[in-house]
Amino acid sequence: MLSRSTQSLTAARALTAARSAAALPTVASRAARLAIPPVPSVSASTSTGRWFSSSAVKREHESTRPEIDTPPSLYTFTEDEEMLRESVRKFAQEVVGPKVYAMDEAEQMDPEIIQALFDQGLMGIETSADHDGAQMSFMAAIIAVEELAKVDPSISVMCDVHNTLVNSTLRLYGNEDVQKRFLPRLATDTLGSFCLSEPASGSDAFALQTTAKLDESGNNYILNGSKMWITNSAEAGIFLVFANVDPSKGYKGITCFALDKEMGVTIAKKEKKLGIKASSTCLLSFDDVKVPKENVVGEVGKGYKIAIDILNEGRIGIAAQMIGLAQGAFDKAVAYTYQRKQFGKAIGDFQGMAFQFADVLTEIEAARLLTYNAARLKEQGKPFVREAAMAKYYASNVAQRASGMAIEWAGGVGFTREVGLEKYWRDSKIGAIYEGTSNIQLETIAKLLKKDFV
Repeated sequence: MLSRSTQSLTAARALTAARSAAALPTVASRAARLAIPPVPSVSASTSTGRWFSSSAVKREHESTRPEIDTPPSLYTFTEDEEMLRESVRKFAQEVVGPKVYAMDEAEQMDPEIIQALFDQGLMGIETSADHDGAQMSFMAAIIAVEELAKVDPSISVMCDVHNTLVNSTLRLYGNEDVQKRFLPRLATDTLGSFCLSEPASGSDAFALQTTAKLDESGNNYILNGSKMWITNSAEAGIFLVFANVDPSKGYKGITCFALDKEMGVTIAKKEKKLGIKASSTCLLSFDDVKVPKENVVGEVGKGYKIAIDILNEGRIGIAAQMIGLAQGAFDKAVAYTYQRKQFGKAIGDFQGMAFQFADVLTEIEAARLLTYNAARLKEQGKPFVREAAMAKYYASNVAQRASGMAIEWAGGVGFTREVGLEKYWRDSKIGAIYEGTSNIQLETIAKLLKKDFV
């Protein structure tokens, strides 16, 4: 009988040979089986398909141990997940990469990039085939977010919020009618936005003041209030809005509503930011917006539970964004240090530099394993809240350090805007703020660890 690692090696070699023989037309094999149509690339590349090459995980050594029944490593991925990683990496480099600088300077998302994400099947990764999605794993969504962030964290967070917050809320809590009306659009052509934060409601999410009152007919809710720091809001067509139907009940009155932009969602102001500038965050206002009661997501008064549950898993997505950002900055800077020479040799060959590389790479790897572990726990239906908080907290710290060090490694060139290293550093700062600040993550970790001792 072949050992687990020998079987994996044999399968990987067979998979590589099969990919070399025939190029598949989709971003992931699951998406291919769902017949998601390919579209022309928006980059200068002439390729119009979706790309696959060698396995994303190198298996260099066969096991010399007797076969034993052990769990797989955190680097064990399904065939679909491996192919997704490779295809998203190629897409990010060839399609997104050439537009990153222009989008950051303009502080605006390129509409062609948004459409390409839909065309590549990346905006409905976990959504079922019945709702025109790719029907892949949560880990697949995390992989996509990570790979996009290596090239542009702005594109990454757009994809992340759309998948792990908007789509997940509707998949897990929406009734059949709500899912049928919204999920196919979110998978194919309409960007989604998750509207929770308000000017007076940030970390204390349940202090929100937006209200939703039933009208005299009893058939519609009338929304009034405002939201702030809302990701994707400038380009979104579908909004999940949290409002209080009975303020006297406090957070137990909070309810989630699905809105089309045409119902009266007003973009009051687009915010100017330090980083992820192409990703839109706007101030929204709702002035007597009429929402049919059929658009309630989940139960009336249970919006607080939806928000807690979804943000817990969404934090894994932000951790993935941060490790992708860190790896992207690391790769770009280290490659440069082996090209630039000082005192007769590449600056990367100086021991002082090499030791810093090793230190930062170890931290990135630790953050990645925390993130992958939280993702797999979530998929398995096991407790993951503490692990998700750890992953987001640590990954955001690592992203800031890695991107900052990358600038130093590249010297004067790293400090210029054209190279793009300073953008990674600017983008990294948001990781310690959104979807729960670092202090909120520490509070969550501390509260849950106390249960182990008290």
